Amino acid sequence: VQLQASGGGLVQAGGSLRLSCAASGRTFGTYATGWFRQAPGKEREFVAAISSSGGRTSYADSVKGRFTISRDNDKNTVYLQMNSLKPEDTAVYSCAEDYAAYSQRLRVVVNDKEYDFWGQGTLVTVSS
Repeated sequence: VQLQASGGGLVQAGGSLRLSCAASGRTFGTYATGWFRQAPGKEREFVAAISSSGGRTSYADSVKGRFTISRDNDKNTVYLQMNSLKPEDTAVYSCAEDYAAYSQRLRVVVNDKEYDFWGQGTLVTVSS
């Protein structure tokens, strides 16, 4: 599985961006997906996650009410809509996937160590 994250850029505080995570190379199965971010000098942190079915989501407290994660399984793409951006949201955002059996279609994964596949990251810079 290859993951391609895109959509990052420079935006003023209060602005919006939509990140995309496109998956390719899958032969079968469904996957739970998460977004993580890492700011300079800081450890990677959880941002948002969505189950393979799209029926459940989870958010870090710092982004609740501002970010929305969604997926289009027909396009093998997961999105992260980011509104009301703040300078502290500045980071490299990466997406990750973990295989999910049908019985796990509502499972959300918030621990980065549980993910099997990672994209390369896209830089989001929010100016004040």
